Amino acid sequence: MYLGISVLAQIAVLLVDVIFSLYIGAVLLRLLLGFARADFHNPLSQFLVKVTNPVLLPMRRFIPAIGSIDTSAVVLAYVLTLLKTSLLLLLTTGALHFPASLIYALGELLKTIIWIYIFALIFQAILSWLGNIHGNPLVPLVNSLTNPLLRPIRKVVPLIGMMDLSPLVAILGLNILLIIVNNLF
Repeated sequence: MYLGISVLAQIAVLLVDVIFSLYIGAVLLRLLLGFARADFHNPLSQFLVKVTNPVLLPMRRFIPAIGSIDTSAVVLAYVLTLLKTSLLLLLTTGALHFPASLIYALGELLKTIIWIYIFALIFQAILSWLGNIHGNPLVPLVNSLTNPLLRPIRKVVPLIGMMDLSPLVAILGLNILLIIVNNLF
């Protein structure tokens, strides 16, 4: 995996990557659910609020929202991604390339957002196959998250029998976007 670095450095890389990725994911999920106007009384929403509030609330005093976009969450996610990228570079190469890290972190942030939507669409498809899942608190959140993405596709791609192919089209489009972002950054 990481040739030439010690076992301790590999463990440090793993821990930095996992811890930062989980928190960045929580911040981005909160941002995207807020943008989608999801129910924040949902247990998962409440978890995200409790985990992210200690950092986001003080930031909101200095960074106001722009329209429906929680700008402080965007800034926090970007700064955390930049910090994660810098730490990983430092651990693996022993050097820090700050200007390159600024651009690379932006690409990583965009890729994370795309992956959140891809996983949400796959999760939504799996939940739909399970049948009676209406009591599951995740279902309304996943629907709230994916509906803004699926709504315009459903206007163009009709139902084929009982099959809704819009999630497949969305996942295909997101993968194309992922290829573009990978090549840009």
